[in-house]
Amino acid sequence: MGLWLVACASTPSGPVEGADYGYRNGDIWVRGPWEAISPSPDVDAVIDQLCPAVMRLPRAQGREYGQEYCGAIYSLGDGTYHASLPSPLGPILKGTPEPVKACFVPRYVDDSRGTARVLADYHSHPWADSRMSRRDMVEARQRWLIRVQFDTKCRVMKLVPYVGESRPGEVYERRGGHWALVGIIKPEHKAAGYVTPVGD
Repeated sequence: MGLWLVACASTPSGPVEGADYGYRNGDIWVRGPWEAISPSPDVDAVIDQLCPAVMRLPRAQGREYGQEYCGAIYSLGDGTYHASLPSPLGPILKGTPEPVKACFVPRYVDDSRGTARVLADYHSHPWADSRMSRRDMVEARQRWLIRVQFDTKCRVMKLVPYVGESRPGEVYERRGGHWALVGIIKPEHKAAGYVTPVGD
């Protein structure tokens, strides 16, 4: 963690612990809005900006030595969506290659302009061709209505988990400015995050 703080402090374009993210009552808070992301009444327009911005952050493309980032998409109740800054907080990074990365999904967004109403969380994977994992889709790990994930090729995926509902969860991939349904999570499979693929 100490090495990360040094790297972050020397990278003005990166988020800074204490100013942009941190711990609060055992959970993660993040600052909003992220100035790198233009707000929009179309949440997809916000989502489409996230991957290129995150991939400019330290070690976001570092593969086994990389860093995963987590943030939130929210509104202030006026119909416009914003992205929070991303947080790198998660399990302590080791100095050896790690095949699995993680970051903690934020519970709070601090926006000085008003009360943030979180719609979705987002997170990156520091590899190419890295789809949303089963761990990402387990029902008990869902905090918000939507989960967004992307890899270093900026392939973007979206999960609509429908937590506590009898309808299946839905897994989408962003293709040509549209969402393509690529899988469903049957109600009996939500606890395990098991996806049933669907045809194109």
